[in-house]
Amino acid sequence: MGKRIFLHAGAHRTGTSSFQLCLAENRAALEAAGYDLAYPGRDGAPGGRLRLQLPRKRHGAQRVPQFAERLRPHLEGFSPDPARALILSEENIPGLMRNFYDGQFYPGSENRLRSLASALPGPVEHCLFITRDYDALFMSAWRKRAEDNPVPPFADLVPQFMAMDRGWPEIVAELRDLLAPKRLTVIPYDRRGSSVDLLHRLAPDLEGVALREPARSLNLSATDAALEALQARYRAGEELKERQWRQVIADHAGQTEPRGLTGFPDADRAALRERYAADLKRLAAMGGVDLL
Repeated sequence: MGKRIFLHAGAHRTGTSSFQLCLAENRAALEAAGYDLAYPGRDGAPGGRLRLQLPRKRHGAQRVPQFAERLRPHLEGFSPDPARALILSEENIPGLMRNFYDGQFYPGSENRLRSLASALPGPVEHCLFITRDYDALFMSAWRKRAEDNPVPPFADLVPQFMAMDRGWPEIVAELRDLLAPKRLTVIPYDRRGSSVDLLHRLAPDLEGVALREPARSLNLSATDAALEALQARYRAGEELKERQWRQVIADHAGQTEPRGLTGFPDADRAALRERYAADLKRLAAMGGVDLL
């Protein structure tokens, strides 16, 4: 039968960090049930050691074997026993959000998925992927990147967001075709449920295992006031370490009034939501894809 892989492939800004915290808090129960875990710790999930080094947009297809060769022992180290299953969670599998600024929706996804497919220590039993409506995704992505990078004003990027070259159906098709999971489930963000719900969907045979929802959340967005303060410092040439920019976010957490940093004109927002609705219909009609 071989090792079974249960893959939570994101996407960005859909509660991935909270799901990884759920994995961390239920580690003992999951390991007792025969599951090993691999997830990053970039947002503070305890025990996160995954470093998924995959090709970026600038890397050509010829680099796929090189990335796979380097990644293979790293992944095997999380679950060396072939009889045990592996739950792997990482939101960066399709690519990076920064490419949205160029009107490109995960442009390096094909090479990244080919590298991952070659490096995985077993077949993908189930791949779970969460989509989000485009207007909320692009606003949330801008806000997240603005925490630790200088960014253009959101309004300046609206034309690129509106002209995005592709969307969720193309990414899901690549997940299906390149990873060849036995089952592929796509869940719209508004149907996600709790992190425990998501874990039960990913690995249905955990239904009888007592799992607990984390009492805290990770990766909450900064307020407008915090982002304004951070961007002013970045524009002044400051380079802030993580503890410094996180402190700025904490210092402004109580200033919750919106200041208009993000938002689409009404017509653009309506167009993006229509596009998302149409793409959900495309996903529903896709073979080999279960859309919740």
